[in-house]
Amino acid sequence: MTESERPRRRRSRSRRRRRARLRRALLGALVVGSLLLVSAGWVGFRGWQARAHLVNAAGLARELSAQVVGGDTARAQRTLAALQEQSGAARAATADPGWWVGRRAPFAGDDLAAVRQISIAIDDLARQAFPSLLRTDLAGLVPTEGRLDVARLRTLSTELAAVHRTVGDTRTSLARVPVDNLVSQIRQALTALRGEIDRLADLTAAADQAARLLPPLLGVDGPRRYLLVSQNNAELRATGGMIGAYAVLHADDGRVRMGRQGTSAALGRFTPPLKTPGEVRRLWGDLPGIYPADVNLTPHFPTAANLYRQMVRRQTGIAVDGVLAVDPVVLSYLLKATGPVLVPGHVPLDSETAVRTLLSDSYQRLDTRQQDEYFTAAAAAVFDTFLKKNVDPKVLLSVFDRAVRERRILFWSTRPEEQRTFGDSRMAGTLPEQDTVPTVGVFLNDGSGAKLGYYLRPSADLTVGECRPDGRRQLRLRVTLRSTAPKTGLAKSVLGLGLAGDPYTARTFVSVYSPAGGSVLDARLDGAEVALGSGTERRRQVATANVDVGPGVSRTLEVSVLTAKTGAGTAELWLTPTATPWTTQVVTAPSCDQ
Repeated sequence: MTESERPRRRRSRSRRRRRARLRRALLGALVVGSLLLVSAGWVGFRGWQARAHLVNAAGLARELSAQVVGGDTARAQRTLAALQEQSGAARAATADPGWWVGRRAPFAGDDLAAVRQISIAIDDLARQAFPSLLRTDLAGLVPTEGRLDVARLRTLSTELAAVHRTVGDTRTSLARVPVDNLVSQIRQALTALRGEIDRLADLTAAADQAARLLPPLLGVDGPRRYLLVSQNNAELRATGGMIGAYAVLHADDGRVRMGRQGTSAALGRFTPPLKTPGEVRRLWGDLPGIYPADVNLTPHFPTAANLYRQMVRRQTGIAVDGVLAVDPVVLSYLLKATGPVLVPGHVPLDSETAVRTLLSDSYQRLDTRQQDEYFTAAAAAVFDTFLKKNVDPKVLLSVFDRAVRERRILFWSTRPEEQRTFGDSRMAGTLPEQDTVPTVGVFLNDGSGAKLGYYLRPSADLTVGECRPDGRRQLRLRVTLRSTAPKTGLAKSVLGLGLAGDPYTARTFVSVYSPAGGSVLDARLDGAEVALGSGTERRRQVATANVDVGPGVSRTLEVSVLTAKTGAGTAELWLTPTATPWTTQVVTAPSCDQ
């Protein structure tokens, strides 16, 4: 071989090696591409299967919920079997190797992982939580002939605790699934499922707490006494309404009876004022410590309950172990479980008309003394019926769940160890000093000295804004109050003191509480700047606006608030319970770490 041929041969061998490597690379790419296409096709097919099973499972879960609440155990068992079949199929469809590979893909991976978590969550509930709920005899939570069977209740407590743990574990696993990069259909499905599980968790938590706490609360370890107070939503206060009437409940060895009854008006006024927390006094002066009707100008129920307890004790000598607050809307819910109730000397109460009868009609036809007598008689009649009548426990639990979610049932115990068990739950009515999710409070207090709160129709929209360089987020709040009051024809007891000038105008102090560690920036009423009273309570800045709403008029308050440092793209509203439900909307945003 000549010297000139050697370089040409070396170049030829090099070209052959490069072509061979290229062929192998192309072949490898073809194989990988084919596998990816097959895998994508397989995952797509399995995804279609999973979607069909999940849609079926969601429908069956809703049916099961209705059947459980309705007490239709036989149909519920059949529905549960079908639900388990569909949830198991969805779980299996998202468990094969192709799906595992797809979950690690750069674009669709988050969606496939979320679908997998949704499938697991529904299947866990179908196989662990729901069967236990169907087996659990909830009748142990309801008194029979005025008495709770404590031994039965303690057995029930063990079963409910296991159910609540399962629901809580499912809730925690779904909370870890990031939502911001998901396609809209999967994000909506995940959000809806989280909401349903949140409701289920609240329900099982309430039942679990009730089963654990009811024995000591109902006097198993010794007699107890409580104040049952009625909040009047026609004259608004931050926790719901002015406390108009009270009754003393006696509990002993699981048996409950109603004793002495009275009114706030009969308690009079207190001079010198009772001691109140400094922050509350700076916001409302001495009013909460002077007048029983003003103890709940603060939304922090433990403060209000303790003040009212002290007032009753000073005037009557009766010491109690706690305070239970309800409103006429709660009574209307209870009437769904008990049926209509006769009130001696008055019209019967039923679930459809109780709120109007108690908060509107009674003021039109009765004088002040007769109103007080009627309110105490109505509360006694409803609770006496509840304690003595055989009430469907599943219906009662549903009613209880709704009332607690709306913050219409509040309880405070004088015993710190019991109060700690309730923590920051809705039933405790505690204004937390820390937020897990930024929470904005909107609390209403009547400034008219009238009963016009019955006619207010409130709404609130909260929008989460952009992430700021300092780690905070700005939230935009929009509160609208609309009055449905007539322009004439209301009785003097409805119009009251008429402190707004026009007796038909409802004057309302709207207090906006920032998230814990946050602040209130500015406010506008109907587009114009408005003067604000300000202060703080429990690490929250408070801004209060005076909003006068005439008959047929709507007023809109827009407020900008800042959170503390947070990455959350969600927020929550805490609202004063009113005679009619609020219309609300919370517009979320991506989390700041996305």
